[in-house]
Amino acid sequence: MVRNPQVFLFDEPLSNLDAQLRMELRAEIKSLHQRFKTTMVYVTHDQVEAMTLADQIVVMRDGVIVQQGSPLEIYDRPVNTFVARFIGSPPMNLLEGKLEMRDAQPGVVCGESWLPLPDEWHAAALRQGNRSVILGVRPHNFFLSDEGIEGVVRVVEVTGESSLLHLDWNGFPLHVQLTGRIMTKSEESLRLNIDPRYLHLFDQASGTRL
Repeated sequence: MVRNPQVFLFDEPLSNLDAQLRMELRAEIKSLHQRFKTTMVYVTHDQVEAMTLADQIVVMRDGVIVQQGSPLEIYDRPVNTFVARFIGSPPMNLLEGKLEMRDAQPGVVCGESWLPLPDEWHAAALRQGNRSVILGVRPHNFFLSDEGIEGVVRVVEVTGESSLLHLDWNGFPLHVQLTGRIMTKSEESLRLNIDPRYLHLFDQASGTRL
């Protein structure tokens, strides 16, 4: 990095390092970029590196650009199910369902449950009709609730500051990340609810965002 070029190209420079060293070098690379202001093209399969280092992310599949934007733009509004699963750790839950209006309220039927959508979906739901969709929910957008959906816990992973739960809900495998240490065991039932502001809808046939 002593030649002061116009562009730096990094091709997965941290892929063979241990987790602690990767974290330290990510911070060092970002610090160097902020100091020198030189354009850096950084190739990686690690979405954490992409989210933490990039000003702009280009998501590619089979050599074709699928989506380009800032890290949070791509995280908050993935254009299809491929990007939705690729960006985010743990990955987004994708549940097959069907749009359905009940008492003038838009919602999605998943298995035996009807999940309401925010009011701003009302016009879009009327246009789409009762079509098949894929409902996307990030693992950290669930919260414990006495009146929520009921799932059966299969596996619990406690990392200290959070708990990752793998559940079976209406026949769907569900991954849920909750803050803190959740005292539950395998085969126990757990009730959860979803913050409707962070739901994502995709066309079931094409996987494209609605």
